[in-house]
Amino acid sequence: MTTGRSGRTVRDLRTGNRSAVLQQLYFGGPLSRQELGPATGLSSGSVSNVVGELVADGLLEEAGIVDSDGGRPRTLLRVAPGSAHMIGIDVGETRVRVELFDLTLTELARTELPLQPRGCYDVGPIVDHIRSGIATVLERAEVGPDRLLGVGIGVPGIVDRDAPGGTVVHGQTIGWDAVPLEALLRATGAVPPEVPYIIDNGARTLGQAEMWFGAGRGARDAVVVLFGSGVGASLITDGSPDGPTPGGAPLEWGHLTVQVRGRRCRCGALGCLEAYTGAESLLARWAERGGGGDAAAGDAVGGDAGVGDAGVGDAGVGDEEDALAALLAAAGGGDKVALDLLGETAEYLGAGLSDVINLFQPERILIGGWAGLMLGPHILPAVREHAMRYSLRHPAARVTIDMGSLGPDAVTVGAATLPLAAFFAAGGRRTPPEPTAEAPGWQTSLQTRGGATTAGG
Repeated sequence: MTTGRSGRTVRDLRTGNRSAVLQQLYFGGPLSRQELGPATGLSSGSVSNVVGELVADGLLEEAGIVDSDGGRPRTLLRVAPGSAHMIGIDVGETRVRVELFDLTLTELARTELPLQPRGCYDVGPIVDHIRSGIATVLERAEVGPDRLLGVGIGVPGIVDRDAPGGTVVHGQTIGWDAVPLEALLRATGAVPPEVPYIIDNGARTLGQAEMWFGAGRGARDAVVVLFGSGVGASLITDGSPDGPTPGGAPLEWGHLTVQVRGRRCRCGALGCLEAYTGAESLLARWAERGGGGDAAAGDAVGGDAGVGDAGVGDAGVGDEEDALAALLAAAGGGDKVALDLLGETAEYLGAGLSDVINLFQPERILIGGWAGLMLGPHILPAVREHAMRYSLRHPAARVTIDMGSLGPDAVTVGAATLPLAAFFAAGGRRTPPEPTAEAPGWQTSLQTRGGATTAGG
């Protein structure tokens, strides 16, 4: 194959041209062939050839005709929604959410499988949830697994994609120690061998979704916070609203030390930000102070230094959301304990965000996650105030702190963009996954202490 001075082959150049046209139409379409040239920097001949290929592949379709100034009407083109499908999965602390999307990320089917009881984060049941969830959404939408570009999965913890045998997850707060998740999923046979699993940190997938489609569009540098039972964040730098950008590096933000010899965190350390701001800790502190009754009953997580670990209770994890709703209702009714706790949480969050502001100087900070969506309307003004107070003046003056705009489905949407981004990078061609080894002898009945959709796993 011919190779140019840059080392790129003719195939590489063609792939790049296909990718440029696909992305331009995906994020900026519909467009005519004449408009695609200036938008992509390609010659009219290259645009014509690439569009012809993509139409023949079924990836583009006509989207109407517009009049031109003094010339013939121009045909608009767009990405064909039904030409391919992706699955996005959020492995969260309360449930495993599985959603099927078409190529334009319109949801076609979904299912949610609860994780019960609280404190049980076994690998085996989660793998089973993912397997059955994939089967359910494909059946509901009457889509064959062979039509999938891939399955994207957002998980808690540190993700090692370069591990031998496939992606491995290190989730310290949930008791996952080098879990070979990709190999375990591949062994279920839920999708054909040629369909890739792409696994990433949940905060990172949330960040990618907000940058592609949400409140992060237009920002060059942003931090997206995932606020659930624990807290985590992703850092996006040099972002672009016109095409796929990295979801950002996951930050172990929840495990910054905010109080020396403070409360014990789920990770085992003392004084982590997560031990003061995560929903699980917030509810534990409410129970310690006599608030909440049955809604927040249970052993506290940590307490003062040296106090042991425990959960918010042994009821189903859906109760954590109910308990947080009860705390907010109490605060709305003027309960002093609840109001004080929300005030403390806002200050700790603001102080934690000030570290991010001083270190990275982002343009935007966006808050998402199930607990963030519940708490945000009640504490966001106070969080902003504390963040500004604890930050250096110059970086504080250029940052905005707002809620994410994609709601509770943001992690699954972001997870679905993982195979979509790979599809774009391959110029609209399906790329088979690397072969993975099985994980013989892996103990799938691993007992753990609780879950989090945070980057702090």
